[in-house]
Amino acid sequence: MAYRVRVFVDFWNFQLSWNAHYGPHTRCDWRALPRVLMERTREELRTAGVSEELQLEETRVYASIDPKSEGDARLSRWLNDFLDRQPSVRVFSRPRVAVRRIVRCRKCRRELRHCDHCGEVLTASIEKGIDTAIVTDLLALAWEAAYDIAILISSDADMIPGVEHIQARGLKVVNATWPPKGVHLARVCWASFPIPQVYPQLVIA
Repeated sequence: MAYRVRVFVDFWNFQLSWNAHYGPHTRCDWRALPRVLMERTREELRTAGVSEELQLEETRVYASIDPKSEGDARLSRWLNDFLDRQPSVRVFSRPRVAVRRIVRCRKCRRELRHCDHCGEVLTASIEKGIDTAIVTDLLALAWEAAYDIAILISSDADMIPGVEHIQARGLKVVNATWPPKGVHLARVCWASFPIPQVYPQLVIA
């Protein structure tokens, strides 16, 4: 019997790490991503002596969007009109939250709360609830017996307790990583592999 696999992708963790490694103009083939992750996970299983085949059930992509950003409006259209329409893929998006930002001068330690030029209040757009949503779905779907293996793209150590609970039930979590980030999460997962190893299968020439 094949192992059922669900893929969980922290979109910004993946995309920002991709940009840092290869530059923002190097495009990833998101249509190929689930297949490539499955193939690499199959190699990890074979190395551990597990011969079962894998069956992809679903790829879940979690993203945050700044509703006031023109760039994020384009991203939202791409997520919903392209990525969410790909086989096996479901996109879950949440709005980013604007919070006040205090900028402190490194030399004089003066705090700036407004722009010196136009007087606008300084704010930052932060991601809210994405990691919680991923962990919640990992746990809920595990308790529903909806997968045997989870492939997780994230570097967040906050996910460690959830991963430990899931694996205590006999399920496996495979972490696709961006070294050197996320070493603590990778260590508790049943297996892990660096995404740069599969870069040739993901890059759009």
